[in-house]
Amino acid sequence: MQLPVITKCVVDACAYNRSQTCHAPAITVGDTGAMVAHCDTFLVAPTKGGDPSTTGQVGACKVSDCTHNESFTCHAPGITVGFNMNGVDCLTYQSQS
Repeated sequence: MQLPVITKCVVDACAYNRSQTCHAPAITVGDTGAMVAHCDTFLVAPTKGGDPSTTGQVGACKVSDCTHNESFTCHAPGITVGFNMNGVDCLTYQSQS
């Protein structure tokens, strides 16, 4: 299975973000128990991290009501991470209802 790529991340403060590209090997989407599409991998740190030679992917998604979620795995072709009212979220999230 090919993991979805994070096609864009506009959260410049994240330690994994360089030039709007995520460099975390894989992120987790979803706030446990809250059913919110937060980027759980979001991290503010004094230095940048991750692997600058790779683009981040979605490793897991805990938001079961997303149309792209199958067995807690994202099946979107790619996602965008950015700001939503309540924090740093997967902006590709689409409710099944």
